[in-house]
Amino acid sequence: MSNIAGKAYAMNVITPIPWYKAWLNWLIFKAALLVPNVLNGLLTLSLIHYARWVIIPKGKFPHLDSSQPKEELKYSYMLFFSNFNGSWDQYVDSFTFAIPSGLDLFWKMNVRYPKSVPLTPFHNYIQHNQIDTSHYYNAYPMAASNDVKSAKNVKKALIDFNAASSNKDPDEFLKDYNNLLNQLQHDFGEMSHTPIVSLAALAVKVRHAGAHESSHNH
Repeated sequence: MSNIAGKAYAMNVITPIPWYKAWLNWLIFKAALLVPNVLNGLLTLSLIHYARWVIIPKGKFPHLDSSQPKEELKYSYMLFFSNFNGSWDQYVDSFTFAIPSGLDLFWKMNVRYPKSVPLTPFHNYIQHNQIDTSHYYNAYPMAASNDVKSAKNVKKALIDFNAASSNKDPDEFLKDYNNLLNQLQHDFGEMSHTPIVSLAALAVKVRHAGAHESSHNH
């Protein structure tokens, strides 16, 4: 399915900014780096792999070859890229609840931005400006961001355990090993497909799969 690789979803949103306001948006980005608490809410969202905002000024879209037609644009554009776990609705809603003022600040200059609250106009705005990801590579498609963090914790714990317990007698080794299992029990998870978010979402997924299979049979 477009945008999805295993447990991960890739979102690309491109929104226009009046070219004479783009520099103000750039200053807002710089200020956010100097005042990090503007985005502190993002740190609470463990579902996010990656999020980035980029502004491309009018007339600065990549021109890779002389044969490529030059873009004649009326606006500058802001590109938002993010990879995350869970459903589209979960992510957009979580973003809104975590940093509503940050979203309004970043998109403030964008054409027809409705503000992040209420949710429905914001959902419509993101959907209207989202570009589908037709090719999406994910090195660990069955792993959520928390799975990757847990794997790192387990690896470090095993290395430390091996260094500390490799020369101990069997009884001490077993005791240390059982303690290790107790300490890491919250980091042991199954690598699998995303769990069902809702019965409605599952019904849509099954219906799409059936339609895809039917089209192949014909």
